[in-house]
Amino acid sequence: MDWEEKLAWAEEEHERRLAGPRRSGEREDFRLAAVAGASWAGGLAALMAGRPDEAEALLGRAADEYLVSWDAAPAGSWGRPIALLRCRLLAGHGEAAERDARRVLAEGALDADGPIAAYCACLALLVLGDPTAKRVAASLRSDPGFQPGAVADALHAIARHDEGAYADAAAGVLASFEERDAFLEDVPVADTVLVLDALARARGLRPTERRSDLLPARER
Repeated sequence: MDWEEKLAWAEEEHERRLAGPRRSGEREDFRLAAVAGASWAGGLAALMAGRPDEAEALLGRAADEYLVSWDAAPAGSWGRPIALLRCRLLAGHGEAAERDARRVLAEGALDADGPIAAYCACLALLVLGDPTAKRVAASLRSDPGFQPGAVADALHAIARHDEGAYADAAAGVLASFEERDAFLEDVPVADTVLVLDALARARGLRPTERRSDLLPARER
């Protein structure tokens, strides 16, 4: 993958999506999420290209755009705040992540039905260091509708502050990415591993160094 080329594509795509009119029948929050998706792609491309400052700026922009999309979305659209929190974590914007995590809980993610809401709540609880995350992560581990299961294992390990279990679970998450044939926005990056590592570090764990073409050079 030519990451400089992908970064240039993402910026052009962002401008196109931002300026383009909404298609007939398209929900505005979907269009806004697509705009944020281009910023997210650019942020990951910059990270892979060894441009951390640019990656931080683009991922921060993506988070802000996912927030706008969430504001425009119907109640229960938990995918938007998940993307928002993931971008905040990847950008290293801890205070903003905590602010958004508090809103996630205030909006009722913890009491909502389904694994997506539970995942959203678990991310928010871990960002805030709330011990309730252990219970929510355990529920995800027992839910066959949440895949890959290694992500739930990793969340549970972080909540329990179990460094060994986290290393095993994160390796499983990376393996699930390496088995993929397709990636969102055609960006072959194991971003969930990077998000989980950011959460782990924030909770005092030391992620294992890994080698993979799906991780930035500093992660290999």
